[in-house]
Amino acid sequence: MLKISILIADDEINVTKLLEKVLVKEGYNTYIASCGSEALNIIYNNHIDIVITDIKMPGMSGIELLSEIKLIDPSIEVILITAFATMNTAIEALKMGARDYITKPFNLKDVIESIKKISGGSNVLQQLEPIDNYFLSKSKGMEEILRLIKQIADTKTTIMIYGETGTGKGLAAQALHNLSCRKNKPFVKVNCAAIPETLLESELFGYEKGAFTGAVINKPGRFELANGGTIFLDEIGDITPLMQVKLLKVMQEKEFERLGGIKTIKTDVRIIAATNKNLEDMVNEGLFRQDLYYRLNVVPIKMPPLRERKEDIPSLVEYFLKKCSYTSEKRKKNISKGALMKLINYSWPGNIRELENVIERCVVITNLKVIDVNDIPKYIWESGKCEDINEGKLNDVVDVAEKNVIIKALEECDGNKTKASEMLGISRRSLHRKISKYNIED
Repeated sequence: MLKISILIADDEINVTKLLEKVLVKEGYNTYIASCGSEALNIIYNNHIDIVITDIKMPGMSGIELLSEIKLIDPSIEVILITAFATMNTAIEALKMGARDYITKPFNLKDVIESIKKISGGSNVLQQLEPIDNYFLSKSKGMEEILRLIKQIADTKTTIMIYGETGTGKGLAAQALHNLSCRKNKPFVKVNCAAIPETLLESELFGYEKGAFTGAVINKPGRFELANGGTIFLDEIGDITPLMQVKLLKVMQEKEFERLGGIKTIKTDVRIIAATNKNLEDMVNEGLFRQDLYYRLNVVPIKMPPLRERKEDIPSLVEYFLKKCSYTSEKRKKNISKGALMKLINYSWPGNIRELENVIERCVVITNLKVIDVNDIPKYIWESGKCEDINEGKLNDVVDVAEKNVIIKALEECDGNKTKASEMLGISRRSLHRKISKYNIED
């Protein structure tokens, strides 16, 4: 299992050494940087989960570093540490995506607690495997996609992943990389829609010192950093016609030049792209190059929306209940049958991402052990029923989910029904009735 990797960025060597010693003892992988540019180089070349950075550093400030990190990979969490705390600075940092804000002189306990709150515990990556849980499926459509992913993962073939926002396109790309012979090489993610048009070329291909105002160092691009591994171009449908030409050239010739450079750089990169748009329609409308479309669309994968995989909702809910309980430091909660039925019956326009957000909200605001119908956001249980599922089928799905949860609770409690009933938030008598109803063997 992977350990959580933490980067410490601070120009005070005593601070970085102290934090490194404590974090290694806690079981984390650690990296050290003395300035912002050094921190970015480490992030480009390594998998980083959390960055702890001082705000005041020579050259690039911690706030500027935060901004760069969120462009590179929005999933990296940032904790800011400073001796010059002001309310305005804190608000600005939190608005920009910082997860926490700690003032110097700091208590090491506060730093560790902040990390554990972010990660959900020191061994959260060992307890939760998001890719496996997102793809845990009983639907035929998802099972076919999983078979296809396993079949094509260990090839050099370019993959095009289609799907609505929140369907798990990024996780599918990560799974393709993890199952390939490139799994020990970089997996570099680029959100093409999140990077301004004027910066995308330099982000993808890098730049030479002096290439433009502000280019004070040589910076490798994402294709260079992904050499030997995989590059994931998310929201590929949003790139401009000029960038389409440049990307096509790289795909055809396997080489490129940095912005402002004359040296040709060879690249061995497996490309996986994704979009929530219909590229074929864009080609017909003249908005996307046909030759690039054919280059990208070698093996298309269509991620189904959550409304088409209703039978997976109970398993996803159980996973998110566990995950959100860890990350919010709340006791593990359960969900009532009525509340689960409301979730199954909703259309989920925001797909899996929306479901996770709803469960996190319920975990945080519900004081009781069991999330009930009234704890579910009003817009969900007032939305009416989906046309593609009837009450009978709905009850069947919920019954299967409830049975599985009871079996799991009994296993975790070594068959002790009193402990299992407490874990489930129901009486021992109710547990006995459900064991009898579902013919669960002791």
